[in-house]
Amino acid sequence: MAKCAICQKEPVYGNKLSITRSHISKRTTRTWKPNLRSVKAEVDGEVKRIKVCAKCLKNGKVKRVS
Repeated sequence: MAKCAICQKEPVYGNKLSITRSHISKRTTRTWKPNLRSVKAEVDGEVKRIKVCAKCLKNGKVKRVS
């Protein structure tokens, strides 16, 4: 699976619980995926296309290049 090139954020796995949250309710697995964007950015002096999460993009940890 893909992960953020800056903060290494990757998918998280867990259980989806029913509304009642009873101890006998069925639990199924689910996935929380990071909000990744494909961005052209300058990495080590050259322009590359990397996958970055929206949070890193918003906080200015990555400088976009046209």
